[in-house]
Amino acid sequence: MEDHPRSIYDFTMKSIDGKEVPLSRYKGKVLLVVNVASKCGYTPQYEGLQKLFRDYEEKGLVVLGFPANNFGGQEPGSNKDIQQFCQTEYGVTFDMFEKISVKGADKHPLYQYLTSAKTNGEIVGDIGWNFEKFLIGKNGEILGRYDKKVEPLSEQLVRDIKKALAP
Repeated sequence: MEDHPRSIYDFTMKSIDGKEVPLSRYKGKVLLVVNVASKCGYTPQYEGLQKLFRDYEEKGLVVLGFPANNFGGQEPGSNKDIQQFCQTEYGVTFDMFEKISVKGADKHPLYQYLTSAKTNGEIVGDIGWNFEKFLIGKNGEILGRYDKKVEPLSEQLVRDIKKALAP
């Protein structure tokens, strides 16, 4: 991959069950990219993320979950543990990916891209905690970044998703 990816579609990630997933497969969809954790005070947001996905999947929304253990050791499990937890506790059917680092010296290139000033100067900066969300438009542009405290079903996020999904 080149040094400065031009788009989120330049990345290929590994799914939680180890399959290569080119993010270009999501072109034309609205993406909600979220760094997730199983043992966090915000973990119940999985429920809202799943409901968002169910409610808007047919209109073109895709939720992408990226487990990360960067904050308080709140995602200690293996990919298999995480997958089982998400399915058992929250019935997660949206796309989950293998555990990555979203902050620090070993920050995954996808998160380097998402938090870079070159990508979008308005939302630059390190991920602060689990369950930060990035809204990506149908053409791959980053439309917004939402703090961990912004619930998936919040009026603000739902409004922005509906706007992004509009023809």
